[in-house]
Amino acid sequence: MSETLQSKPCHSALITKRNNVKISGKGSQTILLAHGFGCNQNMWRFVLPHLEKHFNVVMFDYVGCGNSDFSAYQESRYQHLEGYALDIIEICDELNLQSVIFVGHSISSTIGWIVADQRPELFSHMVSICPSPCFINYGEDYQGGFERSDLEGLIQLMDKDYIGWGNYLAPMVVGAGLPKIDANVDENDQLINELLTSFCSTDVTYSKPFAQATFFSDCRKLLPKISHPCLLLQSSNDALVDVSVGEYTQQKLKNAELKIIEANGHCLHMTHPMHVFDHIQSFIEND
Repeated sequence: MSETLQSKPCHSALITKRNNVKISGKGSQTILLAHGFGCNQNMWRFVLPHLEKHFNVVMFDYVGCGNSDFSAYQESRYQHLEGYALDIIEICDELNLQSVIFVGHSISSTIGWIVADQRPELFSHMVSICPSPCFINYGEDYQGGFERSDLEGLIQLMDKDYIGWGNYLAPMVVGAGLPKIDANVDENDQLINELLTSFCSTDVTYSKPFAQATFFSDCRKLLPKISHPCLLLQSSNDALVDVSVGEYTQQKLKNAELKIIEANGHCLHMTHPMHVFDHIQSFIEND
């Protein structure tokens, strides 16, 4: 069961500044975009122009990421995914948002499920891009993709060689080195360098707790509690999240559909933005 953290009173102007909230677009429905670990709201720029034509779009940076207010960082709060979920809750409350379409990349999918469990009225639909409720292998019952010891070694590398850690993780996230599925997709060094810069531009003081919360959380028991219509977008070739994890997640959620996109890597919104937009639009229109 997820822990419920209490929000401290904060003026809306401070919330929007704290989380670097940006609002754009037009439409009767609001869509809230939540970036993944090591990323920031700029990662949505490839799909943003398409979304802005149909939705009121809200983007933000978690505290400790991107251009958020790092002075607002609270160590005890952001050691747990619930602390990041509270960022979303406070943003929604201060902007008077309810029944929004939530789109989460990677661990933000899990953070979104925490929010949906605590405050179900905030979301109408949920879209998860390459989600994983747990990255750790638990015998034959669940294969999250990694042994705990391997993840512990990855976290230790952050302290010993932060740049080396980024150089290891960034190509894995982008999907570089895997056989190309679509010759028209440009999976080059540009995205790797962008992710590497994003990973390593944040002080390890802020990124390490988020990494630990990301890779060591087990939120599988949360899935059956979520009743919102959910769309899961999964890469066919993702070194971080296997297709079997997407299938598991779909089975455990009450109302979910899974779409497999023929692609490499963990960032479909960056490498295949039109595929992501088309699936989101179809999901909302056909619900």
